[in-house]
Amino acid sequence: MPSQVQQIDHPIFIESIRLIKARLGSTGLTDLEQMVLERLIHSSGDFQLAPLLSFSPRACQLGLSALTAGAPILADTSMAAAGVRPMALRTLNTSVRSVLEWAPLEARAGSTRTAEGMELAWKELSSQFAKTCSPIVLIGSAPTAMNALLDLVNQGAAAPSLIIGMPVGFVGVLESKKRLANSGLPYILLNGNRGGSGLVAGAVNALLRASQISN
Repeated sequence: MPSQVQQIDHPIFIESIRLIKARLGSTGLTDLEQMVLERLIHSSGDFQLAPLLSFSPRACQLGLSALTAGAPILADTSMAAAGVRPMALRTLNTSVRSVLEWAPLEARAGSTRTAEGMELAWKELSSQFAKTCSPIVLIGSAPTAMNALLDLVNQGAAAPSLIIGMPVGFVGVLESKKRLANSGLPYILLNGNRGGSGLVAGAVNALLRASQISN
């Protein structure tokens, strides 16, 4: 393993991944997909996530290529963004932001702050997409933000490089995940009601870490 990877991986993490690999056994996943799954299990301690995880074709490779080409990361919450920034700084120095930076203090009736933040963020950031890849979007808490992004793309806005869709909860969650799965966009998806900021952060951290292994 390259020395640069040794520097970003704590010995406890390395041993944890070894134990996870041994328990998982053969999964039939690609190397990158396997790394994402291992990271999700490491973040949650939950092996029952394995059958819930799905990928669009080449999703992980597309995400990795976008990151190495300079794609920023846009998260639905400050917590998800905070979970990514340390790895982003240690690897590609990727820009990591939250849609809450654009969100109004109060949402319109029938909307949410994250949905409106997504709309405003995407419109502002779209002017920068010609200079770099469009963002990798993390949705760990807000299905309304994911729906807002899918609406924008349907209306002709630029598509994200990858959506990591793992909103947690009950209201609108299953519907938004089904919509993402049918969107034709590159995605990493955790089916069912499980998800959260820690999991979306773990998934993209796996790709950031892979950027160092591939160098």
